[in-house]
Amino acid sequence: MKLLDVVALLEPIPEQHLLRGQVGTVVEALDPGYVEVEFLVGDDYVTLAVAEDRLMPLYYAPNKSIRAA
Repeated sequence: MKLLDVVALLEPIPEQHLLRGQVGTVVEALDPGYVEVEFLVGDDYVTLAVAEDRLMPLYYAPNKSIRAA
């Protein structure tokens, strides 16, 4: 994973009030296999080190079959 990738948690981290599927942004590459991810929880930001195997990268691809009105 690289800086500014958008990711989702594959499992919850209850001690940080993060749910499975919670979306965050990679803000730092750490030791091999770990990245620092920033999550928005309520009105607060939570930043923590997460193993890459606990994250799923998210991608956006516009649907070209939908036309703007």
